[in-house]
Amino acid sequence: MSIRLGLARQRNVTTIAAMSRGLIEHGLPGMWNERRISKCISNPDCVVLVARDRRRLAGFAVAEFWDDRIHINLFCVAPSYQRQGVGRSLLEWLESSAKTAGTFLMHLEVRESNTGARDFYKKQGFAETGFRRGYYAGQEDAVRLARDIRVTSASSPSF
Repeated sequence: MSIRLGLARQRNVTTIAAMSRGLIEHGLPGMWNERRISKCISNPDCVVLVARDRRRLAGFAVAEFWDDRIHINLFCVAPSYQRQGVGRSLLEWLESSAKTAGTFLMHLEVRESNTGARDFYKKQGFAETGFRRGYYAGQEDAVRLARDIRVTSASSPSF
């Protein structure tokens, strides 16, 4: 396995949208379609990052940079690449970019039922900061997570 990270290109839009529908938005109305992802690729305040294993898309992240934080809108690692460092590499790239931009707070929402993702983010130093009732199309609650990337220890976040 030879994973390489880089910015997504328009030719990646269909694959990213399909992975989002199948792995993130399953059971929900699809919000992250090809058009929306394409707009993010073109938006200078967003980054669409992909992890490739040769020509195969192993994972991706869609994040939006605001003045005081980076919001991770979508984050996905294909099942066959999970627990191999792909997700950690994607997060490290986003963290490095955020620090370069002078932004030191990362945040996101995750399905309350997605305990695997919640555990992953906790291991990466994120702390649960709240809930958003009915966040996912009124069908499921979200857990809000955040990480102050100035803090190096996962045990001492400050929000």
